[in-house]
Amino acid sequence: MTQEELNKKIQEQLNQHSVILYMKGDRVFPQCGFSARVVEILDQIGIKYETYDILADPALRAGMKTFSNWPTFPQLYVKGELIGGCDIVTSLHQNGELKKLFVEKELLSA
Repeated sequence: MTQEELNKKIQEQLNQHSVILYMKGDRVFPQCGFSARVVEILDQIGIKYETYDILADPALRAGMKTFSNWPTFPQLYVKGELIGGCDIVTSLHQNGELKKLFVEKELLSA
């Protein structure tokens, strides 16, 4: 699969779901501590989100790094916009900005 085809596939996923977490493993069985932490935060907030296991799809894993220009996982997207990885999501959660973002994007009520 070419990068162009991967970009199209990723864009389709982003168009389908308002909140997506590209991660190692899935929400039930995260395969790394960073992914587990972001799942824990999203579950605490109570937001509806989709996950994609980048370990199950090596082409997606490689393509995501180019698509997002972000070298690590997990990667959280909200309405097609890359929010960041574990450190950024954790920081945003701790200072209340992540929940505020979901409210502003009309994904969560205040």
